[in-house]
Amino acid sequence: MSETELQPPESEGETQLDEDDRLKPEFVRAVLDAVDAGDAEAARALVDPLHPADIADLFELTPAEDRGALAAALADMLDGEVLAEMNDYVRETLIDALEPGQVADIAAELDTDDAVAIIEDMDDEDQRAVLRALDPDDRAAIEAALGYPEESAGRLMQREVVAVPEHWTVGDVLDFLRADETLTTDFWEIFVVDPQHKPVGTCALSWILRTPRAIAVADVMAREQTLIPVDMDQEEVALRFQKYALISAAVVDPDGRLVGMITVDDVVHIIQEEAGEDALLLSGAGDGDINEPIRESYSARVRWLVANLGTALVASTIIAFFGGAIEQMVALAVLMPIVASIGGNAGTQTMAVAVRALATNQLTQSNTIRTIRREITLAALNGGTIAVLIGIGAALVFGNPSLGAVIAAAMLINIVVAGLAGVLVPVLLERLGQDPAVASSVFVTMITDSMGFFAFLGLAVLSGLVPLA
Repeated sequence: MSETELQPPESEGETQLDEDDRLKPEFVRAVLDAVDAGDAEAARALVDPLHPADIADLFELTPAEDRGALAAALADMLDGEVLAEMNDYVRETLIDALEPGQVADIAAELDTDDAVAIIEDMDDEDQRAVLRALDPDDRAAIEAALGYPEESAGRLMQREVVAVPEHWTVGDVLDFLRADETLTTDFWEIFVVDPQHKPVGTCALSWILRTPRAIAVADVMAREQTLIPVDMDQEEVALRFQKYALISAAVVDPDGRLVGMITVDDVVHIIQEEAGEDALLLSGAGDGDINEPIRESYSARVRWLVANLGTALVASTIIAFFGGAIEQMVALAVLMPIVASIGGNAGTQTMAVAVRALATNQLTQSNTIRTIRREITLAALNGGTIAVLIGIGAALVFGNPSLGAVIAAAMLINIVVAGLAGVLVPVLLERLGQDPAVASSVFVTMITDSMGFFAFLGLAVLSGLVPLA
């Protein structure tokens, strides 16, 4: 048998994806052409083989002005699974175009966490209309989840769990799983609870399947488990899943009672969101989503640019103070941007490491001093290397060894200060209860620019290279 014959046949849906599992441009164009031609049946035939996540991608790749027509053509495919996979901004636009009853029907198909993700961003009036259209049990579950803080475990969890008492046998559990048709279909662990509905252990499905029916659940369950408080921030939840290699975890209320569970598929999304969020906050780019409305993107970005303008005035004031010295030697003006630029890059490197370490709990109060010493050591090594290079280069280019020595010393000072600022600013913001990713870049840039100019121009004057005025 040839190697070709051994390969599994490529499914119809896979032919629409490129080697990176992205929808091919020609496929997207074909679907939109069918919609433009009014041939909804042809559009549905093209889209039918796709996974819900790929259908969500199709809507995200479609221009905003064409999404309404695409949604109308694929109305029967626009179900809860597709909306749950969709970009928040794109989903919000489509949800706004649906009737409350339609949204309620979609939400009823989903687990609590996915239903909440769809409903939570709606306007209060629309949200109430959707909740009224739900059946009482679904409405109560979603209202309870919406009562928890945003980005908390309560919002992230699904309330559909499999919980059994510890006095049951494995046979009792198997009979229960087979008989109760209302149980959630996606779970990996069974939670064992006491009479107060407090979790006392867990049983993996594999243990249940491999254990004789007569054995008590209490004899095979794992009593050690990771419990997630209902008000825990989702970033901390993700860190616990990563640290303890969890597949699912029980969520408990303040009294310790089981109220839901979080599964690893939800945490994967959170890890991706939080990582991207921190990177964007460092740059002051807001959500950084290409589907975000222009007005919201403008508002998020311009306020940090205005703040940056204010901090830039500090550096400008230092330059103005040494204006007379700069006039005496043009080379100072030529070399100033190099000192500031290299210092800024060094500060950004250290700041990125510090913010990530804070976000992943690698940098804590117990190792802050050691981390600061480490970053200063790195900064001194980097600064010494760059100082030698720029010092020799400036001396050769301008034929002035004193100028080379001055810029070398200034470069070393600025990179060391940049390393110190890059770790201290995020740590101080975190200690003050602020998100270190939000404002760190503004302060670190101000410090490196100001110190770079002050050190370079100040050393030039102190060394007698140029007079102050």
